[in-house]
Amino acid sequence: MPRSVKKGPYVDDKLLKKVETLNRTGEKRVIKTWSRRSMITPDFIGHTFLVHNGRRLMPVLVTENMVGHKLGEFAPTRIFRGHGGRVAGEQQRERRAKP
Repeated sequence: MPRSVKKGPYVDDKLLKKVETLNRTGEKRVIKTWSRRSMITPDFIGHTFLVHNGRRLMPVLVTENMVGHKLGEFAPTRIFRGHGGRVAGEQQRERRAKP
């Protein structure tokens, strides 16, 4: 559910200050953040963030297409390893064969 237009986008204050100081000085440093819920604003374009995924910090390079999304969308928290495989298929065939 998107946030109300009246309220505006949520961006963590500390994160916004870090980006503003980097933009002012013209530096390109990696910014560590645990704020996955912060929305990406146009000020973030070109910066690299290390976004925490619950286990480690994942690098996220912000581009124009990412504006309006949240930082957490680009640091997956789960790894899909597929449904079953050869072993699961064999077990399923064995179950069907039994009367």
